Amino acid sequence: MTSHQSTQTMKPATAAKKLGVYLEATPAEFQEGVVSRTELNTLQADPPEWLQELRRNGPHPRPVVAAKLGISISGLARGGVTDALTTEQIDALKNENPEWLQKERATQAEVRKEAVRIKEKNAE
Repeated sequence: MTSHQSTQTMKPATAAKKLGVYLEATPAEFQEGVVSRTELNTLQADPPEWLQELRRNGPHPRPVVAAKLGISISGLARGGVTDALTTEQIDALKNENPEWLQKERATQAEVRKEAVRIKEKNAE
């Protein structure tokens, strides 16, 4: 009796999420196929030019946009940002520093402070 290990695959949306890129901006062949675990590891270890370009300039998915702005995904929604943004758009938002962004950054700072306080309390 031999054990045959099947290749683990994932949908393109899952692979894009793991790679931190916006699925709609990826090449058609990536969007239309399935991605094996081996292919994903290869893309992470040695990203092709299209992946490097997407990571550098976007458009970026909302979790990446939120991280680059230093706020939560919910904060993005409260600020009215529902679409993927390019690095240029993110930089413009940072420079513009609208009131909602300042407020969300302050909220995020409070959340982090509270998390540290709770962690220290639980450590005692």
